Amino acid sequence: MTKQVALILSGCGVFDGSEIYETTLTLLRLDQLGIAYECFAPDVAQHHVINHGTGDEMEETRNVLVESARLARGKVRPLEELSADDFDALILPGGFGAAKNLCDFAVKGEDLELVAGLQDAVQPFHAAGKPIGVMCIAPVMVPKLLGEGISVTIGNDASISGAISAQGGLHKSCEVTDIVVDAANRVVTTPAYLLAERISEAAQGIFKLVERIDSWIEDDKARAAEQD
Repeated sequence: MTKQVALILSGCGVFDGSEIYETTLTLLRLDQLGIAYECFAPDVAQHHVINHGTGDEMEETRNVLVESARLARGKVRPLEELSADDFDALILPGGFGAAKNLCDFAVKGEDLELVAGLQDAVQPFHAAGKPIGVMCIAPVMVPKLLGEGISVTIGNDASISGAISAQGGLHKSCEVTDIVVDAANRVVTTPAYLLAERISEAAQGIFKLVERIDSWIEDDKARAAEQD
C-alpha cells in the first residue's frame, strides 16, 4: 500500500465522540481501495459523556484519545504526532464529538474555538494542497481550520449552514448520497448522518468522498512521477 491517509477521531459514539458507522465506512472503503490509514485523536478530556441508551449525560469523565482507541481497535496516536509529511490526505469523520471535543460548536455556535493542536495538525495538509475530506457536522469547523470561502456541505440544516456562512464559509445543500467538491481547495464533504436514515444511505456519500480523495491522490502521484 503506497497511499497513506490520516484520520482525526473525536472519541467513540455518535453523541459524544466520532460517529462509529461513519468512521467504519470510511476505513472500509479506504481498505477496499488499497489505501493504508492511521488514526489520531487529541489527548484531552471529553466535553461530557452520554449514555447512548437513554441520551442522558453521565457523571463521569473520559479521555478522547482513550475512547478513540475503542473505535480504532487500539491503533490510534496522539494528535500532536500527526505530520502532513507522512500522509497523502486527511479525513475527519463526524459525530457530535467533532462539535464537542474537536471544537466547542455545540456550546458557542459560530463563535466556536478549536481544540488545541487541531489547526496546527490540519493546516499543513491544506498548505501543501493535499486532499481533505470532512463529513457530517465536522464541516462546521472548516472556515476556522482552513480559511474562508471554501465550499462545504452539512446537508440542509439551516442553523448549522448559517453558522458556516457566518464564519465566512460557503455552504451548499446536498443529498445524503452525494458530495460537495471544492476542487480549488481540494476539500470534499458529505452530509452522512446529519441526513442519513439508513447505513446504506450514509455509505453512498462516504464512499464517494473516499473515492474522490483516492482520485486526487492518484493525480498527485502521477504528477510526482512525471517530475522524477
